[in-house]
Amino acid sequence: MSLSLAWSNDQEQFEISQELIDILDTLLQKAGEAEGVADGEVALTFVDDAQIHELNRDYRGIDRPTDVLSFAMNESLDEELEIVYELEEGEETEELPVVLGDIIISVERAKAQSEEYGHSLDREIGFLFVHGFLHLLGYDHQDAESEAEMMGKQEAVLAQVGLVR
Repeated sequence: MSLSLAWSNDQEQFEISQELIDILDTLLQKAGEAEGVADGEVALTFVDDAQIHELNRDYRGIDRPTDVLSFAMNESLDEELEIVYELEEGEETEELPVVLGDIIISVERAKAQSEEYGHSLDREIGFLFVHGFLHLLGYDHQDAESEAEMMGKQEAVLAQVGLVR
């Protein structure tokens, strides 16, 4: 198994090129390597501001658009039941990918931020993608120390593929 990227484009304002997807896949591999994550699937969806606004309101209680949202699948609840089944004699198991979670990026917001910060849209989407990936792994930025740690990890991965400011 390995890290894999499944993506969809649910917005129509900006074209998502195969070149960008290839960059994001490389970023996923580099970030996974840096964090010791060798297996798993990340689902990435590109949306517009209206869609991410709705998700941010419904799932975080924040009534405004944002640039990226992450929904980790590895957060478990004590009351969850483990599903167990027995195989019939001679039946083989198919190894299912470990789903790390979903990352939602507003391309509209990323475009505005890339212009504001004076760098490419690819760099901004790459930054948001790695940021979202680190959230899937449990990183957060609630204080200056944790924010500095996340920023350092993000910039190190982005530098490996030439997406610097």
